[in-house]
Amino acid sequence: MSYAIIRNSKYTIDKLNVLFRHNERKNSAYSNKEIDRNKSNKNYSLKRCFKPYTKMFNEIKQEYNLKGQIKKNSNVACEYIITSDKDFFNEIGEEETKRYFETAYKFVANYKNLGEQYIVSAKVHMDESTPHMHLVFLPVVHILEKKSGKMIDKISCSEFWKGKNSYKILQDNFYKYMTRAGFDLERGENEKNEHIPIEKLKVMTNYEMQELEKQSIKLEQEKEINDVKELKEDYRRVIKKFNTLAKQYTKVKVIHDNNINKIEQLEKDYEVLEEDYYKIEKNNRWFKHYINKTFECVSILFDFPIERLKSIVNNFVRGIKEDGRKGN
Repeated sequence: MSYAIIRNSKYTIDKLNVLFRHNERKNSAYSNKEIDRNKSNKNYSLKRCFKPYTKMFNEIKQEYNLKGQIKKNSNVACEYIITSDKDFFNEIGEEETKRYFETAYKFVANYKNLGEQYIVSAKVHMDESTPHMHLVFLPVVHILEKKSGKMIDKISCSEFWKGKNSYKILQDNFYKYMTRAGFDLERGENEKNEHIPIEKLKVMTNYEMQELEKQSIKLEQEKEINDVKELKEDYRRVIKKFNTLAKQYTKVKVIHDNNINKIEQLEKDYEVLEEDYYKIEKNNRWFKHYINKTFECVSILFDFPIERLKSIVNNFVRGIKEDGRKGN
């Protein structure tokens, strides 16, 4: 049996453009070996975003007069990664796969009365081993303002995800919504996802970090044990598990930080190249204008048709190129 999988991540505003370039395949190279760039033309958008996410965030915030105090470390956007396993998508085929993501898109637009206008982008990736959708949205809550007594829309990640069971409730509702739409799935739970290859979920769904979080929550649960010997055994088990998790967390964090550093460096390199490109383009426009003005002056000075003059010069340049090739 396959599972309905939905994961959530939160982002500050300074991380949005990195997310944009990954989702929209704007980078020239990727460390994720699962990505097959030859298949990237099969990717498609359920809501297309033509601008970097930071610009879209500012435009949506201004257009809908969104309230909320935004600080540098504030989470201002969320991203759902929605998927199932490879066998599921192979079995249902291309059309039903698209309906799966379209149905999931409708779920997000309606969940917690969000509103489609606050969905920034919904990109389906078909160029990796398992199809999945990156859906970026602003966590907007609709609340009654005490001062004015009016309903307002406010960006607040903490209020949108209020409650310790908020993710569990999300997954419960997603599972119910998708199965009602006719998809034969089970509710996605990390404990039961062994049949999905871990190497495929690690990159797509932050699998390792969520496993650590899930296991840590289990360790925090209180147990009613009266037997002292059993209590000591359980204590040793918890300590051993804690040490294992600590080592795993350290390893994952190092990999995560290294990837972030690489992405930030690529982002800086891209900005430098982009700036150089605009400078060259500007110089080319000026040079072209200069040449055209030169043709006009020579044409007037010698009373010679300008088009004829351009033709002579072009033939002369072609002759130089041909002589150069023969010389080589």
